[in-house]
Amino acid sequence: MYSSARIFFSRSALLAKALGATPEEEHRKGIHVLAKQIEGQVGLLFTDTEPQEVIEWFADFSQPDYARAGNVASKTVILPAGPVMRRHSDPPEPFPHNEDPQLRKLGLTTTMNRGVPTLTVSHKLCEKGKVLTAEQAQLLKLIGERMVTFKVGLIARWDAATGQVTQVDGRRLSQVASVSADADELMSE
Repeated sequence: MYSSARIFFSRSALLAKALGATPEEEHRKGIHVLAKQIEGQVGLLFTDTEPQEVIEWFADFSQPDYARAGNVASKTVILPAGPVMRRHSDPPEPFPHNEDPQLRKLGLTTTMNRGVPTLTVSHKLCEKGKVLTAEQAQLLKLIGERMVTFKVGLIARWDAATGQVTQVDGRRLSQVASVSADADELMSE
């Protein structure tokens, strides 16, 4: 759909500097206004597609993703006693023996049973509504449990013809309690 689009991700200061942070430094008329909004985890999308089409596409776009440390668990996950299974495969398969040290480092009390990391008692990995630690987030990823939804939040767009910056939504996704994702900037040429 967006064969002519380009997305750039980098450090915020570098993106802002590339656009020009002041009217004197800006590379195109009015673009310094957009540069001032670049903070946190953002990217720039350059496209000649109609703005409304881009806004609608991103409004509908979401992907299940793995939780990160600091995210709130959306459900309680309990690993049952027995072989530690990877849920992302169909049918689920046990972890190989060489991953047992990593599972132990992340807090699981496993034993080896016929070359398979095994839990002797069930293990509560996380509890719904509680903040995830780095170890919990890594274990959820290893077992294939996706808890969050990745969405792209469009904040503003710049019009090359007029040099005007228009606010698209005004909220960053981190301000929306039900979604944990990164925010992106939208630029339209």
